[in-house]
Amino acid sequence: MEVVNISRRSGYQSKKRIIDAAIKVFSQYGYSGATMRMIAKEAEISVGGVYLYFRNKEELFLFLMREKIKDLELKLSSILNRVRSSKEALKEYVKSVIAHATENRELILIHTRELGFTFGMEIKKEFFEKQKKLLKGVIEKGVQLDEFKEYNSEEAAKLIMHIIRGYVLSVVEDPENLIDPDECVKIIFNGLLKVKGDSSPSLCSRSE
Repeated sequence: MEVVNISRRSGYQSKKRIIDAAIKVFSQYGYSGATMRMIAKEAEISVGGVYLYFRNKEELFLFLMREKIKDLELKLSSILNRVRSSKEALKEYVKSVIAHATENRELILIHTRELGFTFGMEIKKEFFEKQKKLLKGVIEKGVQLDEFKEYNSEEAAKLIMHIIRGYVLSVVEDPENLIDPDECVKIIFNGLLKVKGDSSPSLCSRSE
């Protein structure tokens, strides 16, 4: 039994070394410039050892995408479950997505410039749907708590997601001309926060 445990631990460590090496090599050489041999050398593992875990470079990059998205999903779910105020939850949500994009700028840049929009589309669609559902819940809770105006929560959630995605692309493509994250949150809130006596219609208002 102990031998099995050691083997599993060794396998986990080897895979982690490959992943860490892949992030470094992809960031330094880009997707087209990176090779499985370079990743193996960086990980100090044989090329055959790398192929035990990943069939090719595309599968490895897709795995990195899933892992990074999974990390972000866990962080965002934790925020929304921990913060009671919908206003504060949404604020922390936006800031966390921006921070994640900043931390993973090189990988996102490779994805957008070298691999194109359709690469990993199913992964991105699944992430978008999950986040839309989370944001929809936050908005509906905010309406119930009288923090937000009454909106079509699904349309509002999609709009917020698109604003955030645009900001993420700005982080990657034009980091010198970024709007401040707090200002980004304010722009979103100016259309959400309830103002006393404000009965004006909104773009996402419920249809009669």
